[in-house]
This record gives sequence, structure tokens and C-alpha cells, in this order.
Amino acid sequence: MSSPVWHPFTQHGLNEPIPYVVRAEGAMLHLADGSTLIDGISSWWVTTHGHCEPRIAAAIARQAGQLDQLIFAAYTHEPAEAVARGLIDLAPRFDGQPTLAHVFYSDSGSTAVEVALKMALGYWHNLSLDGLAQARSRILVLEHSYHGDTIGAMSIGERGVYNAAWTPLLFDVGTIPFPAPGAEQSCLDALEAACAQKPAAFIVEPLILGAGGMLLYPAHILREMAAICRKHGVLFIADEVMTAWGRTGTLFACEQAGVVPDIMAVAKGITGGAIPLAATLATAPIFDAHVSTDRARLFYHSSSYTANAIACAAAAANLAIWRGEDVLGRIATLADGIATRLSKLAAHPAFANPRQLGTVAAIDLLAADAGYLSDLAPRLRAFLLERGLLLRPLGNTIYLMPPYCLDADQLDSVFAALHAAGDMFGAHP
Repeated sequence: MSSPVWHPFTQHGLNEPIPYVVRAEGAMLHLADGSTLIDGISSWWVTTHGHCEPRIAAAIARQAGQLDQLIFAAYTHEPAEAVARGLIDLAPRFDGQPTLAHVFYSDSGSTAVEVALKMALGYWHNLSLDGLAQARSRILVLEHSYHGDTIGAMSIGERGVYNAAWTPLLFDVGTIPFPAPGAEQSCLDALEAACAQKPAAFIVEPLILGAGGMLLYPAHILREMAAICRKHGVLFIADEVMTAWGRTGTLFACEQAGVVPDIMAVAKGITGGAIPLAATLATAPIFDAHVSTDRARLFYHSSSYTANAIACAAAAANLAIWRGEDVLGRIATLADGIATRLSKLAAHPAFANPRQLGTVAAIDLLAADAGYLSDLAPRLRAFLLERGLLLRPLGNTIYLMPPYCLDADQLDSVFAALHAAGDMFGAHP
């Protein structure tokens, strides 16, 4: 019997097999047919410490028996309060820069970004009502970005196959060229010129663009971008949905640039990957611009499950792990293991452009039809699946983003499969 399920990012017309997963533990997925898979991408970049982490699972179970869901409009509960305090304590902070001081909850990376955009536009709108500034509405974005699949998030992402069907719904943005090697100054000059026109905000994925191809740029460029925005009074928004929770080697990617954004979106690993939750952090001026005795001036955004108590309990348990253990040490060990094996893979003639940031690594398999819709992608997925590995290549770009519990033997298995893919597809492109 065929399944009624409509899967995301899946072309059902290709009739590709859809593995049936019944259990997960650590870095391993257990399938209904008795086979196992190494989860090489943390199940879409969310799982950090490992699947079914016992302390997070226990926190979920406890909370489910105490308070499951509560309307969060003018009500609160301890898990949400604890996580908000914990996020503020852990958020980047540097002398002379504003402090992220307020937390708004949502339930996915896309919605966290939507909230960030609405905060920025609401800030300028309310200042204009008070006669403190002119209204601003233009958003600047970085070329090749991806920020999610809701309308606002698609509008600020790269235009193309991801969103072509919904072009009439997308708003216009100003695009800043990506700071590729040798083109860094062109990027900064373009941002300077665009900021001089007084847009509302500039949003970036800090240090690494995910779905755009795992493209890296250096921390000093991120720092200069933030400085240009601050110089012109343009709000600087960091989309840390993918990059936070240690993926880049630090808890937040912005730390490597010494940057505190005006608004920061986090999701994915906020609960260790166990259950959906997201948060958008903002500085005091952003919050204060929405505070008024006029009820019409409140921040009009919510979802039914805002700050769900069970999800917040999972996040609180995750924060306790970060506070109590040397998670960054585990990340550094894993990153070193990846680097050693990636350098050997890069010597294979079928591969080019190896790159790594923290536990995120990517390499391009040489192909005549490079790009997101490369015919290599489904062939690679199937080839790697047969070898017990869950990966989702971005076209001809193969990337790793494993949970931090991945051990050396599992890492060897991952790279053995990638070497085999090079042998297979390099010989027959």
C-alpha cells in the first residue's frame, strides 16, 4: 500500500526508496529492515549531542506529565523563563557593543527569521510614529543566501529553484555580492553603498552559507560587515539557525568575529535536535521600540505553540549540557578527525574545493552538470545509502554535519564511503 505522506524536498515522481526509520541512538539510525545508517548530517542539521540524548529525553518526559502547552500571550512558565535567561547568558557579548537582552520564541528556523524581519521593520515603523526616525523598509541580503521556506524567508534568500513558483509573493530586496576569495572588498564596498541609502536591516548567515553550497567567508569580513551597518545605523541580523550550537567550532558563529548582532535567530540545535523550538534574540532598543501604553503598538506575531513548555524543557536540558560539559572540546576533537580525513579525500582526483568550518565540511565531486539540480545528487544519495550513510548532497557538493558523538570508527566509515563514491562517479562522470 502506498503511503499518503507528502515528504519535503522529495520528488515523488522519481519513486526513490524512502527508508523507514524505527529507532535512533547517538549517531545511528535503525531501519525497519534491520539495517542501520550513520546520520552524517544530523538529520537536517539539528541533532547535536546525538539522537535520543538521555537527559533531554528525560526532561521531555518529566515536563509532559507536568505542563504540556500554555497560551504564551501574557502567560509564562518556568521552562521558557529558564531558557530565555540561559540564552541571554550564552549569547555573544563584547565590550562597547549592545547586549542581546530579549527573547521571542517561535517554532522553526524560518519563523525565527520571519520574526527577526518583523522586529526590524516594526522598530523603524514605531520610531517613525514617535518622530524619532524616518520609516525604513528595505532589507539587504547576501548573495547565495538561504533563510527558510516561509514567504519572508524566501524573499531574502537566493532566487531560483527553491522559490520560483512563488515569485509573485516575494518582496524586493537589495543583494550584496558574496565575499568570495579575491572579491571581499567588492562585497564591502557594495554594502557600504547600499547602507548609505538607509535600509532597515542587513541579514546574513555568519561565516558559512548552508543551502547555498556550504560557502565560507572569513570572520574579519563578517566583522567589517557589522561595522558598516553600525556606522550607518542599519540593523544587523544574524541568522544563526544552522551555525549556532557549536557547528562552526564556537557556540555561536558571531563569536569568531567579535560581533553582537542587533537581532539573532536560533533554532535547530536549541533543543539538541530533539523537538522543534526557535528563538529570536534582540537588543533592548528593538524591544523598547515596541513598548507603549498604546495597545496597537504591540508586536503582532505568535503561533499557537509559542514557547511550548515541553520544547522549552528540552532546550533547558540542552543548555545544562552546554554549561556542565566540555562540548566544545568534543567538537574540536571531531573537527580534527574530519580535517585529517578530508585532506586525504581531497587528494582523490574526482574531488575539488575541500572546505571546513568546525564540524561542517564540504567537497565538490567534479561533474559536467554541477549545481543544485545536478543528476549526481540522487545517484550519490542512493550510493551512500547502500553503504549505510545518510547524506543529502547539494547537487555535486557533498557535505558533512554530523552529531558531536560521532566516533572515529564511524568517521572512518563515512570517509570510506566518500572515497568509494569518488571511485565510482569519478571514473564514470
